[in-house]
Amino acid sequence: MLRLYHLLLGSILLVSIPLVAKFVLPKFSPPKVEKATAVAKLSNPNEGNIWQKILGDTAAPTNWQVTACKGNAPLLCVSSKDELLGTVEINVYPLVNNEDFQKKLVAAGILPGFQVDYQSSKYQTQVLTALKAWVEDYYTAVAKDRQGEYGKEITFLTYPPQPVAVGKLQGIRYGFAGLKQKGGVQEQHIGHVAFDGNKLYVITTAFDPGSQTGKFDKLENLAIFQPYLYAIAADLRLP
Repeated sequence: MLRLYHLLLGSILLVSIPLVAKFVLPKFSPPKVEKATAVAKLSNPNEGNIWQKILGDTAAPTNWQVTACKGNAPLLCVSSKDELLGTVEINVYPLVNNEDFQKKLVAAGILPGFQVDYQSSKYQTQVLTALKAWVEDYYTAVAKDRQGEYGKEITFLTYPPQPVAVGKLQGIRYGFAGLKQKGGVQEQHIGHVAFDGNKLYVITTAFDPGSQTGKFDKLENLAIFQPYLYAIAADLRLP
């Protein structure tokens, strides 16, 4: 089965169903019917943009620039010739305020007060199990929302979660898309989630007219940037 990071590499225009089919995996995993629980976001207006602290190498297409956006909003700005093409958003959730993920860790065999061992294969497997459960809950919540919003006009598809490195952390890459029955893409979302023992990191971007932040205005620009986003996520200074 194709991995998600192979699906759009080299694709510039994603405006037709045949080409979109390369991105939307035919063997996607349907979301489980579970209730997703919201968690509190870590925010401190005096900290500044977190991307300034965690950004490593910033791979980018020729004549594109990738920098932390100005201000305190947790946004990464992607631009070309002084034109903003899109943003990538990161949210950080402290474990102490996240009872839902605490339960997922316990269910995976990681008990409160555990000692983090990033090199342990057992620990990595347990974290992946908890992160996959988090993604499944997320898919369930989004699927329920889109079912009411889309009706039969748009098909909702999720991508199988893929284990990836997010900085030095074990993480998961995930995403979903809404395909118009008459052809074309309504929305496409790409996410990374990772856990450092104390905090959950969620990195997202999208092509979605309904999103306010963490999005690209043009689908083709998101397609071009996607493999570079993967490289940036793998080189983040985490933990």
